[in-house]
Amino acid sequence: MTETPTFPSTIGGEFVAPSKDLILPVGAHIDQLFRRTMTEPFVLQRLSDRSYWVEVGVFATLFYVGEDSVLLMDPIEHCYDGVVAAIESVTPKPISTIVYTHFHADHIGDADRYVELARQDRRALRIVASEMTARKLEAVNSVLPRPTETVAWPKGSFTFEDLRVQMHGFEWAAHTDDHSAWLLATENIVHCPDLMGPDQPPFWRFTANERFLFAERNLNEVQEMEWDFLSAGHGNVGSRADVQFELGYYTDIRDAVTQAFKAHPITDFIDPSQGAHSAWFPSQLAAVAKDAVDLLRPKYGQYYGFEASAPSNAELAAFTVFAFR
Repeated sequence: MTETPTFPSTIGGEFVAPSKDLILPVGAHIDQLFRRTMTEPFVLQRLSDRSYWVEVGVFATLFYVGEDSVLLMDPIEHCYDGVVAAIESVTPKPISTIVYTHFHADHIGDADRYVELARQDRRALRIVASEMTARKLEAVNSVLPRPTETVAWPKGSFTFEDLRVQMHGFEWAAHTDDHSAWLLATENIVHCPDLMGPDQPPFWRFTANERFLFAERNLNEVQEMEWDFLSAGHGNVGSRADVQFELGYYTDIRDAVTQAFKAHPITDFIDPSQGAHSAWFPSQLAAVAKDAVDLLRPKYGQYYGFEASAPSNAELAAFTVFAFR
C-alpha cells in the first residue's frame, strides 16, 4: 500500500493524536487526518466537557452531550454509521435534536435516518434550521425532512437544555444564500461548515462558493465572534490562527491574480478565427489562473491539497477581480 504523504501545519501548530477524553489544546490540529479518515470509521476529538468534533471520510460535524440527550450539528450525508458510532462511544443518550446549518445535501443528507432512529425509539426528532434554510428547502423542492423549528434570519437563537445556540446568518453570503455560523455560546465553539478548511489551502472554488465577492467578509464576521474552536465541516479542527492563514491566502491570491491580469490582457485572446467571442474570456481566465498558481506555489505549494484546488480558486478569484472594481 502506498504510504500516505504528510504535510506541514499551515500555522506552524502542534499535531496531536485524536482523543475522546482529552480536550484539544487551542491551536492544535489532529495528526495524520487524511490517513485516519481514509482508514478509520470515524475520527473523534473532545473540544470541551460536553462538546465533540467528529470527522467521517472528509466530512466533519459537531455534537453536544446534554444531561438528557444529544444535540447534533448537521446530519452529514453518507456518514450516519460513523457519526452514530462516535456518539455511542462517549454516551448512551439519544440524539434528540439536529441542526441544518445550510441547505446543501452533503451536510444534511442523512437527516431521514435520524428521523427513523427517533421513530424507532418512539420519539419525535427536533430539527432546527434558520428561516432562510427552511425557505431554500422549499424553493428547491428538497426531499429532505423539513425543520420542525426555525430561528429568525439573519440573527436568531434556540436553547438545547441549558445550552444557548446563537445563529449568525451572513447577510451577504458567499457560499449559499442561507449560509450561517452557529455559536455554542458557553462552549466557545462555532460551527460553520464550508466557510474554510482548517490546516489546508481552500478547497475547490473556495469550498464550493456560489460567489467569491463576499467570502472574505464572511470570514471576518466569524472572526469577530467569541470562540476558541472552529468546526468547519471539512478539514481539521480550526482556531483563530487558521482563519488568519485563510485571510492571508485571500490577500495573496488576489494580488497574484491582479499581477497575472497585467501579463495577460484580453487583447491577447481576441481571435476572430474562432468564430465566437465566447472563447476569448475563458482562455484569458485560464491563463491568468495558471500564472497566479505559479506565483502562489513557493509559499503554499507544500500544503495539503494545493495543486488540486489552487487552479479553480485562482479562476474564481480572477473572475471577481475582473468583474468588480
